[in-house]
Amino acid sequence: MGLRKGEVVMLLLPNCIEFVFLFFGISMSGAIATTANPFYTSAEIHHQVSTANAKVIVTQAAYVEKLVEECEHHIQIFTIDSKVEGFNHMSVLLGAGETHYPHDGVTNSEDVVALPFSSGTTGLPKGVMLTHKGMIRNVAQQVDGENPNLYLSTEDIVLCVSPLIHIFSLTSVLLCSMRAGATVVIMRRFDVLKFLQIIQDFRVTMIAVVPTIVQMILRCPTFDQYDVSSIKKVLSGAAPMGKTLEDSLRSRMPNAVIGQGYGMTEAGPVLSMCPTFAKFPYPVKPGSCGIVV
Repeated sequence: MGLRKGEVVMLLLPNCIEFVFLFFGISMSGAIATTANPFYTSAEIHHQVSTANAKVIVTQAAYVEKLVEECEHHIQIFTIDSKVEGFNHMSVLLGAGETHYPHDGVTNSEDVVALPFSSGTTGLPKGVMLTHKGMIRNVAQQVDGENPNLYLSTEDIVLCVSPLIHIFSLTSVLLCSMRAGATVVIMRRFDVLKFLQIIQDFRVTMIAVVPTIVQMILRCPTFDQYDVSSIKKVLSGAAPMGKTLEDSLRSRMPNAVIGQGYGMTEAGPVLSMCPTFAKFPYPVKPGSCGIVV
């Protein structure tokens, strides 16, 4: 791609294994990843591209029609699935050997590695500069230590259903699971029946969800046809889950410890987590978002 240290690559992708490869490749090269929702409008994508000063966009063929303005600005665009005339394909990147790796691009801990965009409270979304050290420390605050706040092991199977373009899923699901050596099952998009089927088939032990997903699970008329007894932890974030909703989910998943966490993109993201997820847990009040990590 000809990227230089500190240049920005936009990942305009749904959940997929290519996202994982690309994020780590970008990080190791000294470049910066900015993540964007492929369902954004052309104007929303252009705002983030121009604000982040992205030099490369990686997406799927279905979304290239939204990138007309970016083509006019000679931004490199890669697709990960079908080849599209006039655009690059990810096979070009995968075909590069070790000799093409920019060993001089290795960064220091204070360099920015991710540039997620946060809507905040007013105005258009704004980029949040997260450093290598900041993200590593936030992962460590969750899963490292003698009594980690989020206890995961190599025996765990974690279902990644929340979008990886959001820092909650990227950090607390993907990076924390990989740090702990857990297996990650990536779900492209949420569908309640497929979600329950994956839990049953893969014997998933942890899910990280948002309250909207919890509501859809509880409303599913065929829930009892699936075996979800393998679930040991249900982590809810991104919005408050009230006591009534939490209790309802607990009645459907009696084997699971259910709790919440709190964070924000600007914090990288986790600030607090229920100690019920710890290696040596202790109970908290239903509806609590826990203690500072």
